[in-house]
Amino acid sequence: MSNKSIISTENAPAAIGPYSQAVKAGDTVYLSGQIPLDPATMEMVTESFEAQAVRVFENLKAVAEAAGGSLNDCVKLTILLTDLDNFAAVNEIMSRYFTAPYPARAAYAVKALPKGADVEVEGVMYLG
Repeated sequence: MSNKSIISTENAPAAIGPYSQAVKAGDTVYLSGQIPLDPATMEMVTESFEAQAVRVFENLKAVAEAAGGSLNDCVKLTILLTDLDNFAAVNEIMSRYFTAPYPARAAYAVKALPKGADVEVEGVMYLG
């Protein structure tokens, strides 16, 4: 018997490729990268960087909750930004969704993201 299960919720965007929203293996949940897609319309949020980042964290939150946890169960995040000038903004927005002790984290500047997004975030949760 496998202790791996696929996590899926209508409260986050459907996968736009051959991947799952999240995979739970034992007590660990691997959250796929979320971009600022509105789950109801599958359209990109484009009003501002802040609106994009809020949508990304709302999407991650929905997947975390579907897995039986919360964002505060995250032990590691990876943030991808197309412009490191948005680093301070993403920190401020992230602080709305997480409380101390914060997860480990890495942030990278990348050339481009799917669908022209300015930000993508993936995570690892531990539910033990």
